[in-house]
Amino acid sequence: MKTYVIGDIHGAYRALQQVIQRAGLEPEDRLIFLGDYVDGWSQSRQVIEFLMDMDASYDCIFLRGNHDTWCEEWLEGLGPDPSWLFHGGKATIDSYAGITPAELDRHLEFFNRMRWYYEEAGRLFIHAGFSSMHGPAQEPYVSNFGWDRTLWEMALAVDDRIPRDSIFYPRRLLLYQEIYIGHTPTTNYDLDIPMQCCNVWNIDTGAAFTGRISMIDIATKKVIQSDIVQQLYPDESGRNKVKLLNDEDL
Repeated sequence: MKTYVIGDIHGAYRALQQVIQRAGLEPEDRLIFLGDYVDGWSQSRQVIEFLMDMDASYDCIFLRGNHDTWCEEWLEGLGPDPSWLFHGGKATIDSYAGITPAELDRHLEFFNRMRWYYEEAGRLFIHAGFSSMHGPAQEPYVSNFGWDRTLWEMALAVDDRIPRDSIFYPRRLLLYQEIYIGHTPTTNYDLDIPMQCCNVWNIDTGAAFTGRISMIDIATKKVIQSDIVQQLYPDESGRNKVKLLNDEDL
């Protein structure tokens, strides 16, 4: 059995199909999705339906991203958050046009059972991060699971000359052997491949913008990627227009 971690998707159904096909999965393989399935490209509804089909065939774990929470609230009947609309929600709403009540219930059931984080064998899988030095189980602010950037920024800033047994080494990074996150696009650093800093792996390779969907085999660290998503949707802007207007990537 192999375990793969898949980064942010943001409505890029064509790229998701492509990267899954390139992985050459076996029936016993496990797939851990890090969240942000919707918002950006035009096929968010199709992404969710594809993931539900994947769940019927493979051992899948679906984590929740901040964009998924926005979408879930809208599907439950709340008014669309203005920030959500600005940051890709409009494309998601358009993709859900014509959905039947039965289909809506099925989608909501899928959103409702997404997890905030998953732990296994010394590894943590989470969309964004956590702030508690005792780990996510004692996190006082649940929203950090979908929004926190301090975990990644801290890993980026750690001087590699500091030994792990130093009192100055960040305690949060000592809680796990490996931590896998999404949320902050590696395209912010002019890279469209996963990044590792300390024991934190960032798998969000900018699929919402000018990057790709990535998945990684956690045992071998082999990376599998889609084509550049923008090339698969040549008539769409994804969230690139948003980036030009607002440099804060949500």
